[in-house]
This record gives sequence, C-alpha cells and structure tokens, in this order.
Amino acid sequence: MITFSLNGLTVQTDVPSDTPLLWVVRDVFKLKGSKFGCGAGLCGACTMHVDGAAVRTCILPVADVAGHDVTTIEGLGSKDDPHPLQRAWVDHSVPQCGYCQSGQLMSAAALLEKNPLPSDADIADGMRGNICRCGTYGRIRQAIRSTVENGGVK
Repeated sequence: MITFSLNGLTVQTDVPSDTPLLWVVRDVFKLKGSKFGCGAGLCGACTMHVDGAAVRTCILPVADVAGHDVTTIEGLGSKDDPHPLQRAWVDHSVPQCGYCQSGQLMSAAALLEKNPLPSDADIADGMRGNICRCGTYGRIRQAIRSTVENGGVK
C-alpha cells in the first residue's frame, strides 16, 4: 500500500509501485485535470507539484511519492477561490485548446513560489519545456508577469 497526500488529503493505493503517478491520479482518484502528452516527461502537460516542486508525473513512479505531498491542478485553486495565476490566465485569455494549461499553470505556480519576483529570463527558464501547441507563450508570460505585479501568489 502506498500512502501520500493528494491535494491535502491522505490517500492510499495498492497499484503496482512502478505505475506512473499521472495514471494513479487520473484513473484511481479520478482527477482528470492533469493531462498525458508525450509520456517521456518532455512536454509538461502532466506537471504536478510534489512537495511544492513542479514534477513531470508521466514518468514518476507512484512509489516515489510515498509520504510526500502531491498537488494537482484541482488543488491549486477552486472555482470560488481561484489561484492568482488562474485569474491571470483568464484575464489574459491564455488558453486556446487548453490541453497544456494545467501543466503550464503548475509550472508557473512552482516558479513563483520559488522566485516571487522573477525576471523575464527567470520566467523563460522556469517555463522551459512546457509545450503549447497553440503558441500562447506570450500570453503565458504576460499572465505570470501580471500575477507578480498584482502581488504574487502569497
């Protein structure tokens, strides 16, 4: 049995220990916000936080999160109380198809938790590897910058 915290709740699963966390979250716990993109940890669609760090979960065995805190896009904010980045995403019309956006948001949130006043170079570096097929990179950068200018994530 593997036990970890998922969006603040202690959960347990008895799936094989090498099952990728993404599939455990999606198939066992029915949280569908994080997406499968490449299956190789390259595109960022599957990004979640493990102990606050942005992690590619399509290649992370669930056994590696035993005893750790996992946050998905569903745990970042809520409909009634969205995370500041989620508000900025809407304000700047970031999503087009939306497929990559949960991973983009999770990477941006981890970036701002680690570096609350990032430069444009820091933003580019922190978001590197998150692929958006629709090409909304400029709006993503604007939304992150806007979040910083409006008081950040704290």
